[in-house]
This record gives sequence, C-alpha cells and structure tokens, in this order.
Amino acid sequence: MTTVLRTEGLRKVYKLGSLTRQVTIKALDDVNLEIKSDEPVIVSLVGESGSGKTTLAKTILRLIEPTAGQAWVNDQLVTSRHGIDRIEYMKMVQPIFQNPFESFSRYRTVDTYLHETASKVAGLRASESRQAVEEALASVGLEYDDVVGKYPNQFSGGELQRASVARALIPRPQLIVADEPVSMIDASRRMIVINLFRALREQYHTSFLYITHDLATAYYISDYIAVMNKGKIVEFGPGREILSTPQHDYTKLLLDSIPSLTHKWDRPSADFEIGV
Repeated sequence: MTTVLRTEGLRKVYKLGSLTRQVTIKALDDVNLEIKSDEPVIVSLVGESGSGKTTLAKTILRLIEPTAGQAWVNDQLVTSRHGIDRIEYMKMVQPIFQNPFESFSRYRTVDTYLHETASKVAGLRASESRQAVEEALASVGLEYDDVVGKYPNQFSGGELQRASVARALIPRPQLIVADEPVSMIDASRRMIVINLFRALREQYHTSFLYITHDLATAYYISDYIAVMNKGKIVEFGPGREILSTPQHDYTKLLLDSIPSLTHKWDRPSADFEIGV
C-alpha cells in the first residue's frame, strides 16, 4: 500500500521581536500524519484561520523549510535537500493557490503559463505541448481556443481557478495541494470546482490535499479529514466519521459554531487558543 502523504515530527517555529523581547510562535508543533492507500484520495485539512493549515501546505510544497521533521509524498522524501530534486518534485506535487489572480501575472497570457508547465515541468516537446494543454483544459471544462491569447483579467474568478487546476494537471502529478481553492470564488460556482476535484481524482488518478475552513465542502468531498488546532493534528480519520461523530472537543467546537436554521447559533466558550 502506497503512502500518499506522511509527516513525521514536523515543526515550524517563528521567532518575532528583538533579542530582549522575543516571541516564539509554533506554527507547526510536532505534526504526525500518515495516509496510506492504493487508490487516489482526497484529504481535507480543516481548522480555523491561524491553525497552521497553510503553513503545513507550504512546507509540503517546499515553499518554506521546516524547523524540524520530515514529509514524504508517495514514499518520496520532499522536505530535505537530500530528497527528490526540484523538477522531479514538481512533476509529482503541484499547487493550487487561494487567489487565482495572484497565480498569473496580468502582463502575460494564461496559455503561456500552461505551455511553460508542459515544457519545463512535464518535459514535453513543442509538438506535444499543445495536446497536453488542450487535454488539461478540456478536463476542467475550458476550450483551448477560448483561453489562448487571453490575459487573467479577461476571465472570471471561477474560470481562472479552473485554468489553475488545468495547469496543475499537465505534469500528471500524484498529489495536488489546494490551499483554500474556492474561497475567492462566487458561492454559486464553488461546487463546480469541488465536483471537479472528485472527477479528476478518478480521471487523472491524482490525490488531493484540500485545505479549507469550510466544513460543509470538506464533508462532501473528503475521503479523510485531518483537524488542526494550534499547529497540531488533533483528530484524523474517514471524513464522514470525523464530522458525524467527532471525538475531540475542538472538532465538536468547530461543528457547533456552524449556524443552523433549526436552532439559535450560540457558540459555546472553550479553552482553545488560536495558533498561526
């Protein structure tokens, strides 16, 4: 059985202030997580803002170095200089960021990014690049002729996010790390992207790490859910089980904080601190 994602003793510590008045912030505090599966899975990482979700995502994406600990994707070490090299890593792991308008420069057409990913990351020849880009765009419901030559401001947020997904698919990665990918999209179009992830899991045989504070979409999309608080994984298990019968008090608090039409929203007080 393949280890889709594994972290061991992962820590990230920030020190702020001067030497005399220094504050230590544990963004990741001994994160241990292991997901094994012979089939592609969608794992949701949920928690309040500041719980450490994005820091964990950036660590797995090699955007920041951990203070301690290691992470593996499909049994390949990804958080060490002695691990897999950059290009091979990018073939294996691809990101989708929160704001699609920040993923593309307004001075370059969107298709130039797609073709660069095809040539520089996937290693395709020019004759193969267009076909790969066309296939990736088609898989997210976009036509090549409707994308080529256009700049980011010529797309809606939902369309541009789908182009981001297409770009991530071109190298046929084993894992896509999607950090709050629908929070900047109109509510009426969020489920288009969410359902797209489910379809692509099967079509491309790709696993997803879906970072979100939205428990409803996490419940809908997830094979597994990991709940974070104060830089720690406080609960992990099958998605429906975690949110239907939570065991940890923090998970229960998150669920109780969701407004309902059937009862008054009265968020309970609890002794939880928010991390970074």
